[in-house]
Amino acid sequence: MDRERAADRSEPTDAGDDLAWELLGSAIDYSCPGFDVRRDDVRLPDGTEADYHYVDEPPAVVVLPFVAGEEPGEELVVIEEWRQAVGRVSRGLPAGTTEPDDDDLATAARRELAEETGYEAGSVEPLLSSEPINGVANAVHHYFVARDCTPTGAQDLDFNESIRVTTTPYDALLAGALDGDVRDGRTLLGVFAYELHGRSE
Repeated sequence: MDRERAADRSEPTDAGDDLAWELLGSAIDYSCPGFDVRRDDVRLPDGTEADYHYVDEPPAVVVLPFVAGEEPGEELVVIEEWRQAVGRVSRGLPAGTTEPDDDDLATAARRELAEETGYEAGSVEPLLSSEPINGVANAVHHYFVARDCTPTGAQDLDFNESIRVTTTPYDALLAGALDGDVRDGRTLLGVFAYELHGRSE
């Protein structure tokens, strides 16, 4: 899960597919906190050689944290976070990138929940994994449902995180996702996946 993980891709999973591009070389063109911009030198199926740039970032965890003491599935911990790219406050689920020494994604989900919200989870279960924008980034988001979450401490935010913590009924967040009030893509996928799969279990 380190910054060089994308460099060793000389034999991609679908290397034998006639759509596959051949990787000739790879290098980081620009690095900043949170992600790199990587350039791959490739040979296309018709033999053309070209370069391709994309965002190279560690895997991330996204958490649907249900508050302890409420009816099952009733109340969620949510965050409001300033998003510079769109110039507004975004409302949604706690999430964060993994660390190089993270061997267990559930443990990473617990840590990110605690750091962003001050809540700790009683239990954590996987929901799904996705590649949200695999045309421009190699990001993989791993979703977890956390239950019996209780506030146990203060937030431990990174220098560039501006986050406010609150709680909301699950049905209210779902309604916001459906009517366009909630626009964060990670939150939309997490809520819809839970509604279609996790909630029915």
